[in-house]
Amino acid sequence: MIIVIGGGHAGIEAAAASARLGVRTVMVTLSKNKIGEMSCNPAIGGVGKGQLVKEIDILGGLMAEAIDKTGIQFRTLNSSRGSSVKSTRAQADRVLYQKWMQNRIEAYPNLVVLEDEVEDILVKNEKVVGVILKRSGQIGAQAVVVTTGTFLRGLMHQGELKKAGGRFGEQAAKSLSSSLKRLGFELIRLKTGTPPRLDKNSIDFSKCVPLEPDLSTPPFSFWSDRILQPQIRCWITKTNRQTHELIQANKSRSPLFNGQIQSIGPRYCPSIEDKVFRFPEKESHQIFLEPEGLDSELVYPNGISTSLPIDVQDSFIRLIPGLEDVKVIRYGYAVEYDAIRPTQLKHTLESKTISGLFFAGQINGTSGYEEAAGQGIVAGINAALYWKQEPPFDLKRHEAYIGVMIDDLVTLGVEEPYRMFTSRVEFRLSIREDNAYVRLGPKALELGLVNDDKKRKLSEALEGYNDLKNRAKSISISTEQGSFSLEVLARRTDIDVDAKSIATKLGVDPKILETVIVDFKLAGYLSRHQNEIKAHERLEKIKIPKNFRYGNIPGLRAEFREKLEKIKPETLGQVSRIPGITPACLALLEIFISKGFRDEKVLSCS
Repeated sequence: MIIVIGGGHAGIEAAAASARLGVRTVMVTLSKNKIGEMSCNPAIGGVGKGQLVKEIDILGGLMAEAIDKTGIQFRTLNSSRGSSVKSTRAQADRVLYQKWMQNRIEAYPNLVVLEDEVEDILVKNEKVVGVILKRSGQIGAQAVVVTTGTFLRGLMHQGELKKAGGRFGEQAAKSLSSSLKRLGFELIRLKTGTPPRLDKNSIDFSKCVPLEPDLSTPPFSFWSDRILQPQIRCWITKTNRQTHELIQANKSRSPLFNGQIQSIGPRYCPSIEDKVFRFPEKESHQIFLEPEGLDSELVYPNGISTSLPIDVQDSFIRLIPGLEDVKVIRYGYAVEYDAIRPTQLKHTLESKTISGLFFAGQINGTSGYEEAAGQGIVAGINAALYWKQEPPFDLKRHEAYIGVMIDDLVTLGVEEPYRMFTSRVEFRLSIREDNAYVRLGPKALELGLVNDDKKRKLSEALEGYNDLKNRAKSISISTEQGSFSLEVLARRTDIDVDAKSIATKLGVDPKILETVIVDFKLAGYLSRHQNEIKAHERLEKIKIPKNFRYGNIPGLRAEFREKLEKIKPETLGQVSRIPGITPACLALLEIFISKGFRDEKVLSCS
């Protein structure tokens, strides 16, 4: 049996993946009613994040289908900047999304949900053997996946007020941090936050700029035919000098700046206090007013996350255009919580020291639903494969955004909550939103991660993609400028290609045609990429023995030895991405590893 601790976005994908692979799985959560809760922004996707969701989807995950069923404003971001950075984002109906997830988890084969709190993880002979629950006592398990989100010793801040809790109205998990410490894990303290929630009926939208949905944006999921919910508009407003002056005047009451909060928050999703104090030259900051649902009166003001006191929030919010008479339903707050240093994990998200113990989500130092879900699905798959005693599942940097994220976490670690961006991905021309099914479809089929119906559709899509690409030179397309082969037309930058029209004429799936067109359009760059990927793969194939010690290899500087001994890289490729490691150090290591030294007296690097 496999136990998944937590019912957030990481826990959902971990438990569902494990169950899909035929392993009896128990999800332990503090509250069944909170499974699938969108704790902060009710949205899925975005720059870099949309790619993660598409990959989760092809591996059989739930997130993409959930947002297609419950999304109320779909948009395509970066569409003018090219296919390599184009990303999908959708605003969700918060209640519908959560209900959809809960219904799916409740009906999932091989999966049971247990409402309880894990107080201790049981380990014997460096292998996990079960957990101790607060109410139910001891339960045995061959593998455990920890996905505790912001609940480990969670502490909420709202001005001078401090209260234990993982999020609004929910208790913190107090015992598990002590258990992890006893097991030898190094814990770090991180912070996240959320903005106030506003009454829609009290906002003067005439002072705001409307943001319309992009009705041409296709569904997230490869399996979805259409977007289900009606599409609505959001609005844009912004802060001003008066807003900033009021916040500056209350710096001494901000937990972020008066020493009350000492942990580090997300750099790329900062609070309004962070923005005002760290970017004093900026006269305004944009705010997106996003409805929380079709029937909800709540509006999420994306861009003013805050932990300032309630009276200060009341004042500064009403200095923002359109919000002069706003009614605040719930005030913003910050949460401090425990996480582990992710360098203590393998690329499979299994602990390097305790077999069968996996970690995913914010406990690994990430920020965001999509990052959590991407880790969750990998941890769940690997927990099931561990239970089955089968080879692990490991996504490389050149294969998936998920692979980049996990490699960053376990190689570089985190000092602040990690967020995925396209700029982190060196092979982003090859790993795009549109070709996730080509990249990861074969892996999903090989592992049995999708049901029979999806297996058939995926197999047909892969066959169709290969067939269309092979026939592209012989397929003739007529345009106003003349007749061209599909391959030549795809490469022409002076001719607008109507992919939908061509797909209809050819009788092919528009998704498949889009991938083929982009492949030909980027062919020269992709060829160069392949050479870089081959060099990358060569280093990844050079494994470092588990007991390889870095003490006696002549010429290796002490600072390199310290880094290598701390991170314990699994491959020479991982060594190459450790900050500060030089080509000379890499070459020296390769020489010693290639000689196959196994004697502990010889196996050292200094």
